[in-house]
Amino acid sequence: MLPNKKQLINFYKQMKRSDLYFVLAIMAIFVPFVICSPLYEFYKSFNAAHGMIMSFLKFGILSTMGEMLGCRISTGKYVTPTFGVLPRMIVWGILGMGINMAMIIFSKGTPMFMEYMGMTNAVQSFVADEFSMNKLWIALAVSVAMNTIFAPVFMTLHKITDAHIAENGGSLKALITPIPMARRFSELNWQAQWGFVFKKTIPFFWYPAHTITFLLPPEQRVLFAALLGIALGVLLAVSIKKNK
Repeated sequence: MLPNKKQLINFYKQMKRSDLYFVLAIMAIFVPFVICSPLYEFYKSFNAAHGMIMSFLKFGILSTMGEMLGCRISTGKYVTPTFGVLPRMIVWGILGMGINMAMIIFSKGTPMFMEYMGMTNAVQSFVADEFSMNKLWIALAVSVAMNTIFAPVFMTLHKITDAHIAENGGSLKALITPIPMARRFSELNWQAQWGFVFKKTIPFFWYPAHTITFLLPPEQRVLFAALLGIALGVLLAVSIKKNK
């Protein structure tokens, strides 16, 4: 059902100047690659030659923007006093390199393990260009393996770094201040971490989302994974706002 004229007017009234800036920032990031073929070709070649650097940049920019959008939904502002855009970007960049490493390890290792367990031509089926049911099941297996083994550790570390940045007032000082890991672990809301983040987002969001990710060509997977971070940021913000 399309919104009526009154609903559209109310929507535009609720928009702030910061919303316009945010939309313009997104357009400034993506539009040049769409309208400029040489720039897109440079991106592809640089991405192929320097995958880890690009992982740092993609996650640092896109995942931080996803958290900013989530912050806008839950608090009404893109940035709060303790949000810390720059430290979050740097932390997300480092985490993004870890995600890229995990994607390589699990996308290579899981098909080999499936062959070890008796599946014929799992590696060949997974790297084939054409889609097949075998490729779908292998992509699902890679996603389940990565999100079951790697994701809980990653999500917990991400939660800890967020709290550490907030405690340091969102300043760059957070990057050089040691994290009190024992205290951070004890202060985590494990009921929410286990009951929602682990039990709900992993099987119902990340398993299917990363199945799609691993069906894509390898050079597109990290970018798609970073874009998924934006979607999850919105989902988490909506959930927090609903609970409140």
